[in-house]
Amino acid sequence: MTTPPEPAGARVDVGRVLRSLAAWSLRLLLIAGAVWLVVTVVGRLSVVTVPFGVAVLLAALFGPPARWLVGRGVPRGLATAGVVVGGLAVVGGLLWFVVRSVVAGMPALGNSLGESYGRLRDWAAGTLGLDADELNRLAGQAKGWVTGQKDSLVSGVWGAFSTVGSVLTGVVLTLFILVMLVHDGPRLWAGLIRPFAPQRHRLAEAGRRVFGELSAYARATVAIAVIDAVGIGVGLWATGVPLVVPLAAVVFLGAFVPLVGAFVSGLLAVAVALVSQGPVVAVIVALIVIGVQQLEGNVLEPLLMGNAVRLHALVVVLAVAIGVHLAGVAGALLAVPLVAAVRTATVTLLEAPASSEDSEDSEDEVAT
Repeated sequence: MTTPPEPAGARVDVGRVLRSLAAWSLRLLLIAGAVWLVVTVVGRLSVVTVPFGVAVLLAALFGPPARWLVGRGVPRGLATAGVVVGGLAVVGGLLWFVVRSVVAGMPALGNSLGESYGRLRDWAAGTLGLDADELNRLAGQAKGWVTGQKDSLVSGVWGAFSTVGSVLTGVVLTLFILVMLVHDGPRLWAGLIRPFAPQRHRLAEAGRRVFGELSAYARATVAIAVIDAVGIGVGLWATGVPLVVPLAAVVFLGAFVPLVGAFVSGLLAVAVALVSQGPVVAVIVALIVIGVQQLEGNVLEPLLMGNAVRLHALVVVLAVAIGVHLAGVAGALLAVPLVAAVRTATVTLLEAPASSEDSEDSEDEVAT
């Protein structure tokens, strides 16, 4: 009696599967090694990499206005000087006002948070039957953990700028890189990729797309930070919550760290509302914060950034967490734009080759 033939696809070539797994494992190990090497080098050269990252984001913000002026006949040097000086004056003045408001309101803000904790502790002890001493002990441990995390954040990448001389060096280096990128950024990129003749056109297109997304990200981040601060500030003022300006300033600063910063600053506003106006107003403030953040995520980001630059919330949180761990405050600020830039460059380089005419047009556009 003959054995019926096995159906097609029933046999599994174990050797082929193992060879495929080994090949993919080797690729993953090479990628992990390359990432580790880049992270190590960037961490060791933080005195240079942090100013460079800040300068790139500022250049993405200032570059389009400078090109607009050049396109209307303004000399390139004059357009660069005007945009950089004017832009830094606006950004610096805005940050000075925000930081000054936070510092001025810090004592009252600390007192409000202390009162909020006292009320919550009394409520938990009376309503839930929890031991007040145990709550104080847990609060002390939480405070110690936050202090340790704060110290680690400050002593991260910013530890490279621990002296006045290193701070001045970082500022001067940032300004120099910013001026060079705004004045000659496209030409610098075109010259950098010229030796890679086979992939030059695709690299030119990747640079154009990455710079476009960074420009959209920088504009959208500043606009969203202002809108968040104004929206939540108006809500706090309308509900009678004190410390409106310091809280709005904290919201503005927190908005530069996607998702995490907005969440923490919103909790701070709710806590102050709770201690000053009671639970009803605190719930209203929480709804205002949620409404502003929903407006940010569902309307402002798609409108200002476009769908291409948006990242999934999980990717954003993981990027911020890794950035904080590796580079402290600077890592939290630069992690998301770095991930967006790497993703855009990777997608562009993996696309099908464009036609020669389109490639030449892309290169010419980058070089202008």
